[in-house]
Amino acid sequence: MRTETLRDFRVPVTEPAAPYAVATGLPDEAPVYGEYPAYYEDAPQAVVPPQPGYAPQPPASAPPAPHHDPRQDPRQDPRREEHLQGRPQGHSHPHAHADAEPEHATPQGPEEDDLEGYTPTYRDLPVIGRSPLGGPGDTVQVQYVPQDTAGPGPLYVVGDVHGYLDELVTELHAQGLIDTEGRWSAGNARLWFLGDFTDRGPDGIGVIDLVMRLSAEAAAAGGYCKALMGNHELLLIGAKRFGDTPVVSGAGTATFQAAWLLNGGQRTDMERLQDVHIQWMSRLDAAVLEEDHLLLHSDTTAYLDYGDSIEDVNDTIHELLNRGDVDITWDLFRKFTKRFAFRDEETGPQAVRELLDTYGGSRVVHGHSPIPYLLGEVGTEDGDESRGPEAVDGPHVYADGLAIAMDGGVTMAGKLLVVRLPLSD
Repeated sequence: MRTETLRDFRVPVTEPAAPYAVATGLPDEAPVYGEYPAYYEDAPQAVVPPQPGYAPQPPASAPPAPHHDPRQDPRQDPRREEHLQGRPQGHSHPHAHADAEPEHATPQGPEEDDLEGYTPTYRDLPVIGRSPLGGPGDTVQVQYVPQDTAGPGPLYVVGDVHGYLDELVTELHAQGLIDTEGRWSAGNARLWFLGDFTDRGPDGIGVIDLVMRLSAEAAAAGGYCKALMGNHELLLIGAKRFGDTPVVSGAGTATFQAAWLLNGGQRTDMERLQDVHIQWMSRLDAAVLEEDHLLLHSDTTAYLDYGDSIEDVNDTIHELLNRGDVDITWDLFRKFTKRFAFRDEETGPQAVRELLDTYGGSRVVHGHSPIPYLLGEVGTEDGDESRGPEAVDGPHVYADGLAIAMDGGVTMAGKLLVVRLPLSD
């Protein structure tokens, strides 16, 4: 039975792919990620020079990468043009970034005194390896199951997964959202992922395949499983589309390929990445309002650069991404890597209120910034992280109770959070 919300999702079978050779200029081992860098703290940022030699070299037998023609799917509505200049006309927010550039401008890195974010050409969080969980299935087969319960079901949110498929399956099953075979078992429940499915962990493509399949199964059962776009989705899209095409960043010339590897990109994910994954990620929304909760990926006010309403934000970001321009895509990625806008006790609550006043809701729910670092509970330089990530057992409510952080720090031996809203507090 077809309904307006039931869509067919083709989940690809994992087949051995030709190796994705990348000449990085680094030893031919998996990337090693260091301690949590100082640029996340409120201190001047050190400039890291771009690493030479980042250039994808496909094997001779591999087919050429498809050429992306930005004219294939442009939006022609002139009402959207005002948002392509970085900010909608006549819109002003005291926390919005003044460095928003028009689409034709060369994007610049964050200002030296911008303590909200970081330059995405630096290394990111350390990685603790885990074992992957199986592979994806074949074409999704779903059957419509009518529900007797009137109205929408309970609402759940999932924090950053970052390729940790085993942990995701465990937490979804613990909440009764999937059964022992990994199939949707929550009827008309509603499930939102807050973005960042890949990088750092062992099986990002497996995570995407699972979410795509659950989306079809949940729709057939009268519920839904949906997802937001995170900065790592933008990073993976950019690495696939643009490779070693240079862009200008705050640390000099950079490339998506180099930034992807530096920030936890897994070569097995790139080998298994298919067009269906890119298309799915490219269509994800950036913001949504659910039961008075404003769901976002990043704890930043950069969303205000893209519109006065949630619809404007999502439409504008989709339109910019569909242009297939490396500089525009890099600027999107750069802005959504910014973080910690709500952390300061004095300015944080006002930043949250600005988002809520613009887009609605009474609380912001976000991922992106790991709770241990929002709390300042980080491991020592000798690698002892027992004080921080191990202690995370639930969301972090802060900024005068207006913000809920959902990234439990699974990449740092923390916890992957799957939580029902509203919280009991």
